[in-house]
Amino acid sequence: MENEQEKNKRFGLIGKNISYSFSKKYFTEKFEKEKLEKCSYENFDLQTISQFPKIYRENKDLKGLNVTIPYKEKIIPYLDQLDKNASKIGAVNCIKLTKKGKLKGYNTDYFGFKKSIQPLLQPHHQKALILGTGGASKAIAFALNKLGILYTFVSRSRKEDALDYKYINATTFDNYQIIINCTPLGTHPNLAECPPLPYEFFTSEHLAFDLIYNPEESEFLKRAKTNNAVTKNGYQMLVLQAEKGWKIWNK
Repeated sequence: MENEQEKNKRFGLIGKNISYSFSKKYFTEKFEKEKLEKCSYENFDLQTISQFPKIYRENKDLKGLNVTIPYKEKIIPYLDQLDKNASKIGAVNCIKLTKKGKLKGYNTDYFGFKKSIQPLLQPHHQKALILGTGGASKAIAFALNKLGILYTFVSRSRKEDALDYKYINATTFDNYQIIINCTPLGTHPNLAECPPLPYEFFTSEHLAFDLIYNPEESEFLKRAKTNNAVTKNGYQMLVLQAEKGWKIWNK
């Protein structure tokens, strides 16, 4: 019986209000499709990150965890070590529980984003606006660095290293050909919301990328597309980061 127990592999997601989550559905379907009967995936909905140690203590048999909004940065002090990319990014979305019972943090968001946007990049795509300044936007910035694309953050609250939405105009759109939404604006069920941009300045030279995947076409993407921009949602990025996480957990 001991041996049977050992083979059971449990995984999960840490976040807040995550009943809609991509990860649980994705991994549950993956386990069924690949006949991984000993594997299971569950959501750990935490109202505050301080509840994390209790989850960990009570579920010692967990092999790996994903981390989503709003804990990608807040989780770091609870981890024993960080992989070098996660350390540079300053955000974690994947945790491996090592054989020694240690928690090691990784970032697979940047990998998923980089592979997802790469096929769409044209020579004129030189600079990007990153909407939002949370944990996800840090991974996006890291990926853009790797791709040799300059970027500027955009924030609603005044920040030293970020542009204010109200200063974005036609000239901004001339200078920045890639616009990436890393905010939750427009996520189901708040479908009418979108970042406050002058959408009329999008053109066919622009690329609009939204980390949101539910709905499939957010208000941000709809408006950009109306003005002929090339658009892409976050679904493929999520699949790529999930599969990268699966490799990490199983290596």
